[in-house]
Amino acid sequence: MHLKTLTMRGFKSFASATTFEFEPGVTAVVGPNGSGKSNVVDALAWVMGEQGAKTLRGGKMEDVIFAGTSGRPALGRAQVSLTIDNADGALPIEYSEVTISRTLFRSGGSEYAINGSPARLLDIQELLSDSGLGREMHVIVGQGQLDRILHAGAEERRGFIEEAAGILSTAAGGKRRCGNSTRCRRTWPA
Repeated sequence: MHLKTLTMRGFKSFASATTFEFEPGVTAVVGPNGSGKSNVVDALAWVMGEQGAKTLRGGKMEDVIFAGTSGRPALGRAQVSLTIDNADGALPIEYSEVTISRTLFRSGGSEYAINGSPARLLDIQELLSDSGLGREMHVIVGQGQLDRILHAGAEERRGFIEEAAGILSTAAGGKRRCGNSTRCRRTWPA
């Protein structure tokens, strides 16, 4: 499993549709201060279900919508789509390619979709829960989080590692996981 593309439209500083294409392996986004590097990381977290505006470096969720500039008006919605290569079947869904999208309207409405079909936040979270991209998203380490991980006690550090590995145990108070068993697989319309 690997991320294939990330497309942002109206998300933070990305007013126009912008697509990042990723290859398997390590990917780095580099650029000068103020170029939007952190916004790319925020978009990944947001499309995977992040609910905290502060985590996304904003005061309220509406702050993810392009606010406008002197030469360009504010937009009415933000949309992010993430396409994941699932040829190895790591995600519990019967598709070799999975696209998750999230749209937020300035009026306050929000929509999620999996492969173009309407979905709930819970559906997104369940789909990603066994992939190592779980709810706490320790795979995405943002500014300031590294210090928290390095200074964590043994039990908390164990929780970080288990969440990132997708093996959160029920004994530690975590959710029961399905792994890649077929009884937990879902079929979403194309």
